[in-house]
Amino acid sequence: MQRCGWVTQDPLYIAYHDNEWGIPQTDKRVLFEMLCLEGQQAGLSWITVLKKREHYRRAFHRFDPQPVALMDEADLARLLQDAGLIRHRGKLAAIITNAQAMLALEATGQDFSRFIWSFVDNQPILHRYADYAQAPTTSAPAIALSKALKQRGFKFVGPTICHAFLQGCGLINDHQTTCFCHPDNL
Repeated sequence: MQRCGWVTQDPLYIAYHDNEWGIPQTDKRVLFEMLCLEGQQAGLSWITVLKKREHYRRAFHRFDPQPVALMDEADLARLLQDAGLIRHRGKLAAIITNAQAMLALEATGQDFSRFIWSFVDNQPILHRYADYAQAPTTSAPAIALSKALKQRGFKFVGPTICHAFLQGCGLINDHQTTCFCHPDNL
């Protein structure tokens, strides 16, 4: 069974690739979680974040934006001492800020999932790259999403982070054409 070239032999990475990456996701809590986790990755490898994901889920109320938005400076100070997290003040604070921004967005009547999916016209974008190295690290939808999120107060949502988020949540499918997960091979 051939996988995308970026997948290592780590069982956690294999499970993520085979069961999550590139599969269209519409659950707004999962989308929120993935957006926040992609921000945690900035400057690091995705496997580092994957290995800490369960700990993040416990520390951040399973990414339920309501209680996350209520976290305060004392919570942030506690989180900065937690070795199970990436102890970067800006990144951890961004999760709280992003929960507040998501709730503010939804308070205007916009559904977070519909908002995210609108950047790909509610249809996954399917690419056909024989080699993952051909896939870009950003895209027009990612640039537009990044700008819109920043305008709404989200943090750690640059174009590269947003592109990885769109790939991870299946809004952009960049599985290699040789990968068994590419839709042409299903």
